[in-house]
Amino acid sequence: MTEKIKLTFLGTADSIPSAKRNHTAILLTYSGENILVDCGEGTQRQFRKAGLNPCKITRILITHWHADHILGIPGLLMTLGLSGYQRKLFIYGPRGTKRFMDALLNLFAIREKYQIEVKEVSGRFFETSEFYLEAEAMTHNTPCNAYLFATKEKIRIDKKKLRISKLPEGPLLQKLKIGQDITHGGKKYLAKNLTFKEPGEKVSFVLDTSPNKKIAPFVKTSDVLICESSFHSELEEKANDYQHLTAKQAAEIAKQAKVKKLILTHISQRYDNNPEKILDEAKKVFKNVSLVKDLDVVNV
Repeated sequence: MTEKIKLTFLGTADSIPSAKRNHTAILLTYSGENILVDCGEGTQRQFRKAGLNPCKITRILITHWHADHILGIPGLLMTLGLSGYQRKLFIYGPRGTKRFMDALLNLFAIREKYQIEVKEVSGRFFETSEFYLEAEAMTHNTPCNAYLFATKEKIRIDKKKLRISKLPEGPLLQKLKIGQDITHGGKKYLAKNLTFKEPGEKVSFVLDTSPNKKIAPFVKTSDVLICESSFHSELEEKANDYQHLTAKQAAEIAKQAKVKKLILTHISQRYDNNPEKILDEAKKVFKNVSLVKDLDVVNV
């Protein structure tokens, strides 16, 4: 069975948290990786509420260095040290991240035994045989990245055709999985006749940006686009002033980029009692859209 990409929304508020929404943090889990996208204030407690172990975090992606997206980092780093974290923690972010991380570590006197590697990234910056990560600069009032997580296309064996072929289970089939033809019992079996290609999946994260021409090409054909939606379009002027997106603009991006599903997050506290106002506006433009709340889990 194909492994699912699991998304846990630890925080879904904008710059000011509310009783219902914590500051932004999203955990992506896939194939032994636990990638935290942003780490707002209170993220540690959200891990506890979700029943998740922060010591399983492998990487942190920082979209930008506004307080509501990073103030949970100092406490998280200290907790990892106190809990016997033994991995190398990779932290990625936009231009300026190394300087800010140095300042943060010094300010909070964080001297942990585990290794921390900090990188300022753009383009494709990490890749394995199973997935890759990309970053694209956004337009905000501080350096800011959008991120893309993409699994790679896989070759799968067609079990029905395999049974008909009467090929034995075992190491021989590994060649089929990498697209190689095989010979067994004096007969040649073509990989293309016994396998099929399973397309990769893409999850994109656009948190804090003004509308710009880079977004749609970057998130194009994503299976899931997670996008900030701080304002209703009746406050578009305010959204422009703060360099954020409205729900309508997020939906227009999803439609233009031909994504499969749009998830709205980074919701202003002004909509706490009526989040449907944001959701309904987006649905008028793009049908397959949902608005998450704290601790929601989505499997891709």
